Amino acid sequence: MSTIRCVQALCLSLILAVLLAGCATPQGTTAGAPPTDAVQKQAVDAYRIGVDDQVQVAVWRNPELGITVPVRPDGMISVPLIGDVLAGGRTPPEVAGDIQDKLAAYVRDPQVAVILTELRSHEYLSRVRVTGAVRQPVSVPFRPGMTVLDAVLAAGGLTEFAAPDRSELHRKSGEGARTYAVKLDRILNRGDLATNYPVAPGDVITVPERTF
Repeated sequence: MSTIRCVQALCLSLILAVLLAGCATPQGTTAGAPPTDAVQKQAVDAYRIGVDDQVQVAVWRNPELGITVPVRPDGMISVPLIGDVLAGGRTPPEVAGDIQDKLAAYVRDPQVAVILTELRSHEYLSRVRVTGAVRQPVSVPFRPGMTVLDAVLAAGGLTEFAAPDRSELHRKSGEGARTYAVKLDRILNRGDLATNYPVAPGDVITVPERTF
């Protein structure tokens, strides 16, 4: 396992840059003592893999079974010999254990490591999406200060079939989601900004069509 551990160490700084980014104080200094190797490993092992993250699967003494692939939108990765394995929403050790159990039918005493080589799911999650009766449904990068109106204009505005005052803003909240009514007609045509809410990463704005 020494070779696998060496490879894990090479990507440690990349993973920690994302996982520990929130540790800085407002003055830009780091709170508390620098993390020890044990704390660093714990942070890496606790990271839950997301869609579009790139992972490397390494099998000790079986390099032909190794792969480096992005996590698909369905959360799966495809591993030689055993096929699809769920990676999304799980930690690297959990995925490694699953692969190891399945490879045991083909390889004697397999030793598997799952290593994160690129963290891209945060970009996937930090977008705002506009769907429904808009000129061009879009997924746009979130930026501070962005509002519902900004996102709708980025989608090219409304179509002639839109029911703007029945629009909704959907936002994930804890384990569930919250929905906010958006009066787009009032925003666009009357300058009433009461429902021109600031958007947050992951928000979805839906604009329904009129019923005839």
